[in-house]
Amino acid sequence: MTEMSESMRLPVVVVGAGAMGGEWLRMLSRSPHARAVGVVDLDVDLARETVAGIGLDAVVGASLVDVVERSGARAVVNVTVPQAHRVVNEQAMRAGLPVLCEKPLAPTVAEALRQVALADATGQLLMVSQSRRYFDHLAAYRDVVGALGPIGAVHAQFFHEDHEPGFREQMAHPLLVDMSVHHFDMLRYLSADEPVSVRCDSWNPSWSWFAGDAAATATFELASGARFVYSGSRATPGLQTSWNADWRVYAEHGATHWDGDALVETDTVGVEVEVRSDSEGIEGSLKEFVASLRSGRTPQNEVRANVRTLAMVEGAIRSSDRGGEKVVLDDLIEESLALAIAAEEHDDIRDLLRSWTSAADGITTPAWGSAPAMIASGGAR
Repeated sequence: MTEMSESMRLPVVVVGAGAMGGEWLRMLSRSPHARAVGVVDLDVDLARETVAGIGLDAVVGASLVDVVERSGARAVVNVTVPQAHRVVNEQAMRAGLPVLCEKPLAPTVAEALRQVALADATGQLLMVSQSRRYFDHLAAYRDVVGALGPIGAVHAQFFHEDHEPGFREQMAHPLLVDMSVHHFDMLRYLSADEPVSVRCDSWNPSWSWFAGDAAATATFELASGARFVYSGSRATPGLQTSWNADWRVYAEHGATHWDGDALVETDTVGVEVEVRSDSEGIEGSLKEFVASLRSGRTPQNEVRANVRTLAMVEGAIRSSDRGGEKVVLDDLIEESLALAIAAEEHDDIRDLLRSWTSAADGITTPAWGSAPAMIASGGAR
């Protein structure tokens, strides 16, 4: 990179130096959009080893505030385990830094609502990295879906043999929480026809190496009355789908199929499949985050928008735990506001939550992005 292009890269601190943190750091080492100037992990030796292995010149430490001060970072990429997301996000935003946080943002909608209020109180951007929105063929598929008129049904299947020793294999709902969250969010990317309720059944196959439920089926009713039918498993040794799932959409003017990888097809005359090239995966997520900071525009999956994706996950789990009972997502979100207020320890956040006329009001009020850009193109705040 030239000296000029290097100076244009946003300096960031990555929190979390495990497997996913290493993936982010490798991407950042070649990214034209941002550069890692600091790495934070409670296991400092692991962080140093990861940094050295990639060949980065970055400040390493166990304290986010300390590493930010020593590195001159202007934003934080949170790649910690899910249960640490809120604590890290709060430290960063209280310190005046915007955050790009790995999914899932929070284990519950209540905790997500607390982070919505935190973003409001600090005036900082909190964006969730739903990285599977950023695939060229998914964008092409969305264009095709949009050309077919009102949707009647969407079907998505995800079947994989997924060995990831560590916290994922110990989760109570490793499919729904850690993998289906991507697919549920992709449904929301494909159409503005939002899910309103869900019935779900989850279980763990007898041969599964997961401690919790590695398989599930779920049917979401959409606002139009259409259905989103989802089935998946992380413990399937044969006939595996793409990590992005296998999709079929049936609509008024025809149908379309995406295999989750490079095949997008439709039987509708006059509808063409056009695949454009752009940044994909976590690189695409980072690109939008940086562009939003510099332009002041609200990105996809700003914290408010992501709440409804989390509601799909929590609603599916609640339905499964209740024997497949129908769960209305708006009811779940409203109930979560009372839980958020009861759990919040900081007066400013609790007062802000109490000021909302409803949870729906809190997550639809104009969000970050109406103000001028927070970070100039040269990286200065």
